[in-house]
Amino acid sequence: MSKVKQKVSGCFRTRKHPEAYCRISRYLQTMANQGYNPLAAIQMAFSGQLYADRGE
Repeated sequence: MSKVKQKVSGCFRTRKHPEAYCRISRYLQTMANQGYNPLAAIQMAFSGQLYADRGE
């Protein structure tokens, strides 16, 4: 998926950019696999709550 992103955007300027893209993508994929909405997962990450207790 990062190769597709690179082709669409043209290129990654530094090594930090693809690493950040992969880290964010991996987090969102993990949260989606656990049943979280991507927007809710981003909000949780920005609030410092990487994983929420779903009460299950």
